Amino acid sequence: MTISRLVAALLLCCCCAMGQQPPVTVPGEPTNIQTVKDQLKHYHDCTEADCYMPQMERQVDLAIKYMKHDVAAAKPGEKLAIVFDIDETVLSNWSTEVHDDFAYVPADWNLCVQLWCGRAILPTLRLFKEAEKDKVAVFFITGRPETQRNDTATNLRAEGFDQWVGLYLRPVNHPASQAVDEYKSGDRADILGKGYRIVVNVGDQMSDLTHAPLAEHSVKLPNPFYFIP
Repeated sequence: MTISRLVAALLLCCCCAMGQQPPVTVPGEPTNIQTVKDQLKHYHDCTEADCYMPQMERQVDLAIKYMKHDVAAAKPGEKLAIVFDIDETVLSNWSTEVHDDFAYVPADWNLCVQLWCGRAILPTLRLFKEAEKDKVAVFFITGRPETQRNDTATNLRAEGFDQWVGLYLRPVNHPASQAVDEYKSGDRADILGKGYRIVVNVGDQMSDLTHAPLAEHSVKLPNPFYFIP
């Protein structure tokens, strides 16, 4: 037996003695999407400190703290305002997200709006009521189209968001090339033009909060379920 055959035979014996080699994995392979979906569902439903609702409560507590500070420091006659996004900020569409397996299916989202299926996110409802109590004007700025105004307003009122000064929706002639943060900043500029000082802006996407003019305090709510650039 040649030396090379002897070495091969010894290696084979060692491998047989040690058992089969485990699968060779792919370095840097992203997490499987089903595992991510399972993690998202757990995050939404769990109750530990780093879970969805406890994080939502903490962020809302910050927003209330900021608002209360500015209310206490406001000058007589000054008009204060708070701005809310709608979807995943004051109304949850979790049932549709799970039904569509975290995919965006426009027909299902539009049907959800028509059926008023959004459910109040209780921490932001608490913030809304605090603003109402402190005489801070409430404005909603949403990416929903103007054609959904009546259904959106009905859903908001049905879920307890029953008093507001303004509801901004995406105009029919909204340029397709205009980024969300640019569109929403234009509405904030309109609110400022009405003589209000925006003390707090609350949204689940960074595009709800960025691009001048900015609120004095901008608070990002948790939402790893989808992304709007």
